[in-house]
Amino acid sequence: MPHPAHPRDIALTALAPTIWGATYLVTTTLLPQGIPVTVALLRALPAGLLLLLILRKLPTWDWVPRLLVLGGLNFTLFFICLFIAAYRLPGGVAATLGATQPLIVLILARLLLGYAIRPLAVLAGIAGLIGVACLVLSPDAALDPVGITAALIGALSMATGTVLSRKWSPPVPPLVFTSWQLIAGGVLLLPLALLIDPPLPALSLANVSGFLFLGLIGGALAYFLFFRGIATIGPERVAPLGFLSPVTAVLLGVLVAHETLSLPQIIGMALIFGSVWLGQYAQSRPLRS
Repeated sequence: MPHPAHPRDIALTALAPTIWGATYLVTTTLLPQGIPVTVALLRALPAGLLLLLILRKLPTWDWVPRLLVLGGLNFTLFFICLFIAAYRLPGGVAATLGATQPLIVLILARLLLGYAIRPLAVLAGIAGLIGVACLVLSPDAALDPVGITAALIGALSMATGTVLSRKWSPPVPPLVFTSWQLIAGGVLLLPLALLIDPPLPALSLANVSGFLFLGLIGGALAYFLFFRGIATIGPERVAPLGFLSPVTAVLLGVLVAHETLSLPQIIGMALIFGSVWLGQYAQSRPLRS
């Protein structure tokens, strides 16, 4: 069952989705376009190999199948669905559908880990979903069946990987576990990048800086904090923190691109911050029989 969480652990885990909120800005302004699978590959594999080189800890062979499943769920399938949804749907629709992930995690944590489903946690997930919709969804957003399916599969993939990362946690430090999953996901992405994307173009200094940010900060550091959070505070506490990602993306748009906040966006942010607090509070309350 879930155990009490230290505020420091919650704050450190919250840094991961906050960092991921910068991914859209970095991708659109610093990276070459038209190579989405290659971008995902370069976000995962080099960071994983660098961590492995530093840590010098290899998994035993009996862990390889589970690592391939986790890497496939958390990186390969998730990134592919993410890019399909991004190409087929307006960003607001894709983000709103992706915000179903915390609710999926609550269900999977019940089925796979035996955790109780707390009504307040469900309410927090619904409030966060509505908050994301207010934050990023436009009234004239078009709906594409393929894009909707990809977005929902991506949310299910990441939610399943999140819960299984707790269920299959190996007896190694979280940073080692992070490196193994990054490498597994990158290895699975490599043939897809070679088959789907055109060759990597000549890189500018801006491209290199973008890849370094996504690989070291958005990859190694953020996923270390993410998987550490799953191990220390549990997936049911980690999942609601994901609502912070679109908040970061919108605030960066205001700060960097000089966009303005609308009243629905301000309401959406308030709902998101409230849902994050309520989600943590719900898990701290004792269950009634």
